[in-house]
Amino acid sequence: MDRSSWLLGNEAQFRLLVFLSVFAALLVMQQLWPRRTDAGGWRRRTTNLAIVLLDTGVLRIGFPFLAIEAAIIAEQNSAGILRGLPPAVAVVVGILILDLVIYWQHRILHAVPLLWRLHRMHHADTGFDVTTGVRFHPLEIVLSMLLKLAAIAILGIVPLAVLSFEIMLSTGALFTHANLRLPARVERALRLLVVTPDMHRIHHSWHRDETNSNFSFHLSIWDRLFRSYRAEPRDGQLGITIGLHEFRGRREQHLLALLLNPFRSTPTK
Repeated sequence: MDRSSWLLGNEAQFRLLVFLSVFAALLVMQQLWPRRTDAGGWRRRTTNLAIVLLDTGVLRIGFPFLAIEAAIIAEQNSAGILRGLPPAVAVVVGILILDLVIYWQHRILHAVPLLWRLHRMHHADTGFDVTTGVRFHPLEIVLSMLLKLAAIAILGIVPLAVLSFEIMLSTGALFTHANLRLPARVERALRLLVVTPDMHRIHHSWHRDETNSNFSFHLSIWDRLFRSYRAEPRDGQLGITIGLHEFRGRREQHLLALLLNPFRSTPTK
């Protein structure tokens, strides 16, 4: 069996196993070593998990193929402007490009009012824990997948790079949203290379200038390079108010209200 056949036949199961393992480990770790005591209860966590199940169903039903399959098709047809790079270089370059694409996608979601409506469901979470990392509106998930498919097809990103990045994207989102207290020295060292929970928590502050900072998903270098990095929140890590000024009521956190959030201008009174 060649590499493409193996990826096509086993990637979904492999990714699911990695995702569930990381999710379970972080869920336990944030209970043992929480950064804050106001991460939110099991009701909001259950709602967030229901959203990721809905998102997965939308992708599987709405798309004839997803990112890995798109990369395999591009490889089989020798398509893409990066085709011909040495294998190891192609994997590294592909991961870096996809990470950069997601960084700019994230910034644009904040900058364009219509797209912010889709993304704000993620920011409307008034808690911050590992389940926040899977709380994205189905329409945003569809938009993100379309962008990835376009990047893969145009650039010819190799399947191994796409598989690696998809695993990084799902597990990295769990880690960066975990309510996890890391030793200060470890947190500072990690942040030189990757996004940490303390770094990303600033992005979930209700202060708009802090919300519009720290857009990186994996490599923290993008925020430094494009001047969107913020080292510390003005209220301190324990004083950050998580969420948005609007959509804070309990009714706003129900599943149906969250799905309807992009289509509403003001919260229900």
